[in-house]
Amino acid sequence: MKKLLPYLLLLAMVPAHAQITDATIKEFDAYVERSRNLFQIPGLAVTVVKDGKVLLKKGYGVRQSGLPQPVDAQTLYACASTTKAMTATCMAILVDEGKVKWDDPVINYLPDFQLYDPFVTRELKIRDLFTHNSGVGNADFLWSFMQIPAEQVVGKMKLVKPSYSTRSSFIYQNIFYVVAGKVIEKVSGQPWETFIRKRIFEPLQMTRTFPLLSQVKDPNQSQPHYFYDNSIQVIQRTSADAVGPAGSVWSCVEDMSKWALCMLDSSKYAGGRLIKPTTWMELFKPQVMVTAAQFYPTAKLTKPNWTTYSLGWFQQDYQGRKINYHTGSLAGETAMHAQLPSERLAIYIFGNLDHAELRHALLFKAFDHFALGGSRDWSAEVFDLYKKQTETSEQQVKKFESERIPNTKPTLDLASYAGTYSDPLYGELTVAVQGSSLMVSLNNVAKATLEHWHYDTFRGFFEKRWWGKTNATFAFSSQGKIASVTFAGMEFRKK
Repeated sequence: MKKLLPYLLLLAMVPAHAQITDATIKEFDAYVERSRNLFQIPGLAVTVVKDGKVLLKKGYGVRQSGLPQPVDAQTLYACASTTKAMTATCMAILVDEGKVKWDDPVINYLPDFQLYDPFVTRELKIRDLFTHNSGVGNADFLWSFMQIPAEQVVGKMKLVKPSYSTRSSFIYQNIFYVVAGKVIEKVSGQPWETFIRKRIFEPLQMTRTFPLLSQVKDPNQSQPHYFYDNSIQVIQRTSADAVGPAGSVWSCVEDMSKWALCMLDSSKYAGGRLIKPTTWMELFKPQVMVTAAQFYPTAKLTKPNWTTYSLGWFQQDYQGRKINYHTGSLAGETAMHAQLPSERLAIYIFGNLDHAELRHALLFKAFDHFALGGSRDWSAEVFDLYKKQTETSEQQVKKFESERIPNTKPTLDLASYAGTYSDPLYGELTVAVQGSSLMVSLNNVAKATLEHWHYDTFRGFFEKRWWGKTNATFAFSSQGKIASVTFAGMEFRKK
């Protein structure tokens, strides 16, 4: 009996769901559909893989609200920032080939690369391109508010002032992944979009995966949705092609199941492996601590002891295990890839409603259901968490609008506010008068119709109403003439 005791104790620790049956899978399948309805997501696609096998690979709902075409395992969605792990793997392939080292300076490969701080320009390593701790804050306006090629996006980084000391904190940064793509091109002789297709997608037989949105021609494609004006509506699609290595890949859960299996199993696939085992381990080694403000709000529910970022993956502890995961978000489109390596379990989730955070709920539900045990209703908890967060944001907007100063007038007549304003970093802003409104256009991309708010501030909706409202506040020179305007937090000088 004494000899049997250790084995009995070990068996007692194995969760009830360790033995996965068809009924286990069907139970999770039903949970996904119930949860989709709770979050009002038009269409989802989910794949779950474990122990080298695909447990689930399925579409839910429809590609576009109001139309009958269903989501299936081949429906194309935006991978968005889950692309980052793929780009990191591309660089890892070149590391294995001896063509680059993680701790090489970036300027060894891109001698014209320049940041605002000359010290950071000299010291930035290849590894730093993947870890969001360079000291440069968010610079997404370079591609979301502009229509310029990747080379110009990277070129403008020399104008972006640092937000903190190099490697002293963490602020999510997309543009350095674009720089990584340029290094991959320089070292391999192939554009990033060609390299990733030939070195990852083709070996894994990911035949319905495309590096760029511009390459997607298949009609079996999800449409983006956003909740605004009190209803869920189809919106204009966002292209991330200008920052491709950071988030432009398009795929389906059929192919993502292959990618998930490969990345769980030390990059192995039928016929070979993408990278060496030691290089694969380096991808998942924690590189930097992530601050609470930069981590996912679901940490309020999971209460992790630590939160880190590796090379293209967020990380935390959950029920005593390390998990690796990353979301992907473009306007109206969501994705998530998550791993529980100790249990050889992974899930990939696509959605077509903006920031539909059911993805977080399904992540932890899958880990519980297929490996760790427990009956926690993650969908209900995550739904309540984000509902409260939305209510808080709405209250902040109401508070701001309640502080409007009534019965004020602009200093000058409306025509005086019209004209062209510019900034070397942010581009060109034009202001025109239409009736009693100001029509503002930033780089002919971000447009808004603004009404007088108070004093010399004007406020109104962006043309893309799902972007919400914004302000323009005008400032004057000592001669009483308009000198500048601050629009959406960016300052422009009048020409």
